Amino acid sequence: MKRENILTGSPWEDKMGYCRAVRIGNIIEVSGTVAIVDGEKVTATDAYAQTFNILERVAKVLEDLDASMKDVIRTRIFTTDINTFETVANAHAAFFKEVKPTTGFYEISKLVAPEYLVEIEFTAVVS
Repeated sequence: MKRENILTGSPWEDKMGYCRAVRIGNIIEVSGTVAIVDGEKVTATDAYAQTFNILERVAKVLEDLDASMKDVIRTRIFTTDINTFETVANAHAAFFKEVKPTTGFYEISKLVAPEYLVEIEFTAVVS
């Protein structure tokens, strides 16, 4: 089967040896994705905006692979503050209320930079 890698131009893709997403056949795995914290629309203290930003960006990645958020079967949500659960869940529901992928919500001690509150991984199966 053909392997299709989606690169975003991040310098970490070569430094770490990874890509944003991989599609093999009808299966798509999307790497852990954090928000683009710009200090205006998305701040270091706004878990909703960070989650929404992640979901918007991954929707675009899936489109580039001829898929959509409707194809997502699993999300894994990592946060540095479990108290953000309801806020993050509301942003997640904005994209997945009807799709209802399986998910997990995990508190971890840190993400790659202190301004990140949320990181999400995705699995999609294109039917």
